[in-house]
Amino acid sequence: MGQEIAEPDAVHQDVDRFSLRSTLVVPASPEEAFAAFTDLTSWWVAEYTWSGPDFLTELGIEPRPGGMLYEIGPHGFRADWGRVLTWDPPRRLVFVWQIGPDRVPVPDPSKASEVEVNVEADGPARTRVTVEHRKFDRHGTAAEGYRQAMTEGWQDMLTRYLHSVRRRPHPA
Repeated sequence: MGQEIAEPDAVHQDVDRFSLRSTLVVPASPEEAFAAFTDLTSWWVAEYTWSGPDFLTELGIEPRPGGMLYEIGPHGFRADWGRVLTWDPPRRLVFVWQIGPDRVPVPDPSKASEVEVNVEADGPARTRVTVEHRKFDRHGTAAEGYRQAMTEGWQDMLTRYLHSVRRRPHPA
């Protein structure tokens, strides 16, 4: 899984049978935190893509309701793995997570889980980011195991997100 970044207390997680809520505070304004979150290339784990770290050429979010979360890999290969439901910068992003427990695309959004990202100021130059991955029950019999796997996945990804925010230049 690439280089590990250890900071176990940075991301607080609360779990339920079919949902996971991760919370962290980043050293940035809400605008900067939202921009950093939606810049997937700066923190998303390339090993978690279908293209893999050696072939991934682009990772992104189309910034509008109905926009896609996607990756572009070798020879122009494009995989859409989510659809934006709510795009409300710098406060909120909601998208359908159209990746199944077996890493196979889930074309029917009614059978896919959902991710909501909320961003709110938490003092001067500090922002609380809450990521709730919910509706795992839509993934059927593998739902609980998938939620458990994603608990570890989001811990890793959000720790990387925190480090990417720390590395970003901040306006004076």
